[in-house]
Amino acid sequence: MQTIRVDTPSAKYDVVTGSGLIGSLVPRIQRASGKLPRRVFVLTSPEIWALWGNEFLKSFSDPPVTLFLAPGEKHKTMQSVEKLLRQMVAAGGDRGSLLIAFGGGIVGDVGGFLAAIFMRGIQYVQVPTTFLAQVDSSVGGKTGVNLPEGKNLVGSFHHPVAVFADIDVLGTLPDRELRAGLMESIKAGIIRDRSLVRFMEENVNEVLGRNPKALEKVIAASIRMKAGVVNRDERENGLRMILNLGHTVGHAIEQATRYKALLHGEAVGWGMIAALFVAHRRRSITGAQAARLENLIHLYGPLPGLKLSARKLAAATGGDKKNVGGVRRFVLPIGVGDAGVIEDLVAIELDAAISYMLSQAKETRA
Repeated sequence: MQTIRVDTPSAKYDVVTGSGLIGSLVPRIQRASGKLPRRVFVLTSPEIWALWGNEFLKSFSDPPVTLFLAPGEKHKTMQSVEKLLRQMVAAGGDRGSLLIAFGGGIVGDVGGFLAAIFMRGIQYVQVPTTFLAQVDSSVGGKTGVNLPEGKNLVGSFHHPVAVFADIDVLGTLPDRELRAGLMESIKAGIIRDRSLVRFMEENVNEVLGRNPKALEKVIAASIRMKAGVVNRDERENGLRMILNLGHTVGHAIEQATRYKALLHGEAVGWGMIAALFVAHRRRSITGAQAARLENLIHLYGPLPGLKLSARKLAAATGGDKKNVGGVRRFVLPIGVGDAGVIEDLVAIELDAAISYMLSQAKETRA
């Protein structure tokens, strides 16, 4: 079991990763928040609750009010948020209530947003159940929902009082979900931790085979990297933007496919390949480094094939949240273990990167 501290100007909390956490939540939450309030809500999905609900309830003398969010990005909307808020009111929620987000990244994002706006803000706890949520989305206080025009365009920064990432739940995670989540760990290594890149290269079978020690190593290293960045730039005014490597094109892929074809991590995997192309062209990485990192992405694939128009995909990147005042911001790796943000990406570069990426995606389909 490992504990990583998040220490920002507005929030300080622990991210705990290890085994056996779900069955002992109450004492852990009490240590983190000081008490367990009268009204506790848990937001989850029907599938996760069916698998892990009994284990979750073990430490509760009074069961929490259960709120359900159907799976899929199509339910990550303001309509879902309003419905859930009204259920919380009907169940007697107040400013002293606590919400536990128990599920994958979508549940975590929506749960955090609910906690941020209900009664102008209540405490919440993240209990992520997918690999991607454990290593990335549960940490750092970003919450939000989608609009038809783009992903995560409505939201707020609202930190949890604690994060409990139980490795045991990964035993029921489908292989595709695990591989998709590992793309965020590859991203973590590329932008900030070359030793994580090396470990993932040398331990592919152990990681994909769900060896507990290998998984804990990757999860803890990924969380530690993100916590370090968030501690230095809580509100994404500078350094934290590097956490979006692969996300500009990745979010565009999700939007262009209406969130139906790829998992988030898979889209980010393709987005990183596009970013590596630009980085190689700009000589912030060598050809050998680009080939090495592309190979690592494919080792943890396979990434699903894509059948998209390059023009449509390039247009979809215009809604990226990093763009401000007409300036297109794009994250590029600098060697292995570092990254930066450029503001002078031109259309011809983006088009070339997307065309290269789609040529690989076409080969994957074939």
